Amino acid sequence: MIFSERILQIKPSATLEINALANSLKAKGYDIIGFGAGEPDFDTPDSIKKAGIRAIESGKTKYTPAGGIDELKEAIVNKFKKDNNLEYAKANVIVNCGGKHSFYNLMQVLLNNDDEVIIPAPYWVSYPPMVMLAGGKPVIIEASENNGFKITPDDIKKVVTNKTRAIVINSPSNPTGAAYTKEELKDLAGLIVQYDILVISDDIYEALIYDNTRFYNIANMGEEIKKKTIVLNGVSKPYSMTGWRIGYMAGDESIIKKVDILQSQSTSNPTSISQWAALEALTGDQSVVHDMAKIFERRRNLIVEKLNGIKGISCKLPGGAFYAFPNISGIFRSKGWQSVIKKYNNKNNSSALSSYLLEEAKVAVVPGVEFGADNNIRLSFATSDENIKKGIERIKEAVEKLF
Repeated sequence: MIFSERILQIKPSATLEINALANSLKAKGYDIIGFGAGEPDFDTPDSIKKAGIRAIESGKTKYTPAGGIDELKEAIVNKFKKDNNLEYAKANVIVNCGGKHSFYNLMQVLLNNDDEVIIPAPYWVSYPPMVMLAGGKPVIIEASENNGFKITPDDIKKVVTNKTRAIVINSPSNPTGAAYTKEELKDLAGLIVQYDILVISDDIYEALIYDNTRFYNIANMGEEIKKKTIVLNGVSKPYSMTGWRIGYMAGDESIIKKVDILQSQSTSNPTSISQWAALEALTGDQSVVHDMAKIFERRRNLIVEKLNGIKGISCKLPGGAFYAFPNISGIFRSKGWQSVIKKYNNKNNSSALSSYLLEEAKVAVVPGVEFGADNNIRLSFATSDENIKKGIERIKEAVEKLF
């Protein structure tokens, strides 16, 4: 069979693969503790589920405009004004089939062959493949762990070229949980305006930010940078609606129009029922979001404390999202490490450790190499306190066997 060159460049999503593997092993009777899932473990709030049921019962099951219903767009406009102090009209907003779909569509309408997109590493696993699928070139720059996994203007200066089309800012970040301060965003904005490139601000974890820290979007740093910023967000993470598949974006009207055209020829509208449920999510009781964030903050403190108690592992406290991204390089100096590398026949340290932990400890984690950081692994703390305690204890016992 002959396949397109673009699909032959692309690997399956590692996070989805790990989660599927953990679920498969559980189904076979293995006692697996999974830290792979990038979704809240809470149920979708009842008020949102009931809104979806009402939509079905009232016949709101037909096609909608490709870019979403007006009622939801209006709610998104109000959300940006209330939560982010950003003014948009409905013409600046479009609804997509999930946050991943938002980024994918954006790459398709912005990039020509060999256009470059600057992506800080560690990065969400799907950013580079979606750039490549649009014919673009991902330009990876290291967001140093010593700098809290955040980039600086000097980092951008080293890689920007006349082919640079955009830069991705994901704050709070998947996989590191790093969240930029207002001052850091202001510094980045000043340079980006000078270079006249676009900013793709992925804010999907906006509501999950900790230590009483205030969230800022780079578009808040002035009118000039706002004109160059496309903001991506969605209901998956804050409202535990991952399966409902509703993302959205806001930005320059000409870009939004092109995304609407693309969507009309590909997916057509996001699911009608999900749109009405998302409307309830954005306009209804927001206490569920705050309650969930408090629970995640407690779990964050627990998992980081436990990870830092394991020999060979060190873990920074993430500022947001629901991921810990510990450094595992201390394990590579253990007396048993070379046997692990040999057994799993893997050049990537994080992949070898992930395989070892799955077999030895029955714990599923995601290798950091999939995020561009082979000295790390990612653990989602979107799971119970009991699973965190049990899972980290298993990891500790397995790692101690190597020393």
